Amino acid sequence: MNFNNVSFEAAFGTFEQLCESTVPEICFSGRSNVGKSSIINKTLGRKSLARVSTKPGKTVTVNFYKLDGLRLVDLPGYGYAKVDFKERQRWAELMEGYFKSGRNIPLVFQLIDSRHPATDFDISMLDFLSQMEIPYVIILTKCDKLNKTEFNTRMSSIYEELGELAEGVEIIPTSAQNGKGCEQIREIISQIYDGVEG
Repeated sequence: MNFNNVSFEAAFGTFEQLCESTVPEICFSGRSNVGKSSIINKTLGRKSLARVSTKPGKTVTVNFYKLDGLRLVDLPGYGYAKVDFKERQRWAELMEGYFKSGRNIPLVFQLIDSRHPATDFDISMLDFLSQMEIPYVIILTKCDKLNKTEFNTRMSSIYEELGELAEGVEIIPTSAQNGKGCEQIREIISQIYDGVEG
């Protein structure tokens, strides 16, 4: 598939605004400041397709990107403490509405910061996807920040932290700086595209 043929489509702040689900939607999910936009940009070979914010909690909309026969969906980050209750409530309603409205979601890339243990929010999100029977792949971000020993320790501990939520699940170490893991992400997206076309 042609990854150069990608463009921003739309952004929606509430469930009621969401456009109709007409093609498969591959989602990128994770806590605020985990590096979702950076990984999307690196994977697609674009510098600023997805907006990278220096302030956590800044992505407050569901952002849709058009790709050949697919959509990529950048979901708003979760778990940022300084976001007020009303905003957290809006996020929860938006996410629940998005995932429970029968949209065609073949896969979610769930991003977790490699430098820290998985948060309660990360585990809750994976548990939710598991209960909804939505397939997911775990992406460990910012792996370039770890030395070899730290990286090996992290790769072992992530399975312990997630327990059965990681059983049989692909875990991809990535870096938006050097592109590590981005080819694997592209291959997974291509496989889904081939399934749609086939």
